[in-house]
Amino acid sequence: MNFSTSHLSSRAGRRTRAAAIGVTVCLGATLAACGSSNGSASSSASGGGGKVGVSLILKTLTNPYFVSMEKDAKSQAAKDNVSLTVAAGTTDGDTQTQITAIDNAISRGDKGILITTNGDAVNAALGRAKQAGLFVIALDTAPNPASTADITYATDNEQAGKLIGQYAAAALGGKPAVIAMLDLFNNQVVSVDINRDHGFLEGMGIDPGSKTENGKEAKSGKYTGGKGGTYKVVCHQPTQGAIDGGRTAMENCLSANPDINVVYAINEPAGEGAYNALKAAGKQKQAAIYAIDGSCSGLKNVTSGEFAADAVQYPGKMAALGVTSIAKLARGGSKPSVTDGKSFYDTGTALVAAKSLDGVTVQSPSQAASACWGS
Repeated sequence: MNFSTSHLSSRAGRRTRAAAIGVTVCLGATLAACGSSNGSASSSASGGGGKVGVSLILKTLTNPYFVSMEKDAKSQAAKDNVSLTVAAGTTDGDTQTQITAIDNAISRGDKGILITTNGDAVNAALGRAKQAGLFVIALDTAPNPASTADITYATDNEQAGKLIGQYAAAALGGKPAVIAMLDLFNNQVVSVDINRDHGFLEGMGIDPGSKTENGKEAKSGKYTGGKGGTYKVVCHQPTQGAIDGGRTAMENCLSANPDINVVYAINEPAGEGAYNALKAAGKQKQAAIYAIDGSCSGLKNVTSGEFAADAVQYPGKMAALGVTSIAKLARGGSKPSVTDGKSFYDTGTALVAAKSLDGVTVQSPSQAASACWGS
């Protein structure tokens, strides 16, 4: 969101992971240590021919989510005899730097591009890349439209949102929900932002009210998840998937309604910022924070109680699989295909919480630690 920026950003920021965590599937060619934190892909792509040029173009390199992608892509590139060039935006939303990196990949004669897009402004450049014969793989977040890339390797961001929404509804036990929605942006539409936000509301049992926009749900009514109850959505605030943005967003939400007891965070950095604001206001025990990412530090926040739950993802696996796929294709292999029943290749997601609740499948932070990323 990531985040940081899939995801998100940023992961969605530091930003939006799983054989050991649940529903991981391995690409047709076998993954070595499929459930490991780096999700290394098979080294069988290394055979035959010289080095294959691949560009990895990330949202930023300040978010651990994308740093994990860089790390595992470099590791896989060494195994697959790939010459990997890494570029990134200066901030989440910086499309111009990404466009320059795409044009550079075309000029270099790279065989493919792996990208976590910062927005629709990169689409024309990706079209030029495809026209020049480069294979384009979107990571973490499908571009808009999805056909801008040849394929997307991602977690199911809507499902990740649903998991934490279901847990939030169950944790309320029928009590009224006063909800703060800490989104990625309020000035542009990014699929990871929409999917995670809507997934959370759906998990709570609240109709998002739109397929394409955040903030269109009824601002009060009844949620049907868990034992059901009444709800109020008191704010939708942008965070840019960052700690500072999360804190400011949470402060604004508390100004709107000091009784917030449920906080949806687009990613872990936004959740950390929200916690800082709640703690400063003396309300950290009043409100439960629900985040998405699955970093090792995020799991520690679940253990400490800073987060009530975290939907975990596997950014390193996305990047490693992408490197191997382009290397194989460049050496005469077949094009990768999507997961059955989905429009993308699903790298898995799962729910981590310190407390088990009836009707919700969770893993403990210690169980999830074997596949977390970052430090």
